[in-house]
Amino acid sequence: MLSAATELDPARLADEDSRRDLARVIGALFDRWQLDTDQQMQLLGMSPKSRKLLPRYRNGDQPLPSSRDALDRAGYLLGIHKGLRLLFPEDEQLRFSWIHRRNRVLEGATPLEVMMRDGLLGIARIARLVDFQRGR
Repeated sequence: MLSAATELDPARLADEDSRRDLARVIGALFDRWQLDTDQQMQLLGMSPKSRKLLPRYRNGDQPLPSSRDALDRAGYLLGIHKGLRLLFPEDEQLRFSWIHRRNRVLEGATPLEVMMRDGLLGIARIARLVDFQRGR
């Protein structure tokens, strides 16, 4: 299920149904990454006041916002997932636990810590790191 929406087409995402599908895919990814509600909300750039929206996104009842910030975050997160699938095609456990593992390149931080601490810039940094590691 997660592989279907790893390429984000801006024209397609103007459609609410596409953004609903995207929200479900992101929710499934967050499940596989074993993220708690606060982590999910922070990665999506959501306010703590929007807590009730998260289950609606996950169920596909509410489309992700069409804002540049939300779609950039979703695109980077799916890009990280896609890159990890390519890096670790035979090791699903490593693929989904990688964001929780300390990384020397990140000065001992985990990719999740960087994304949580630095927001959109941190998510982009981790996406570039995964791309760089794939290119070795």
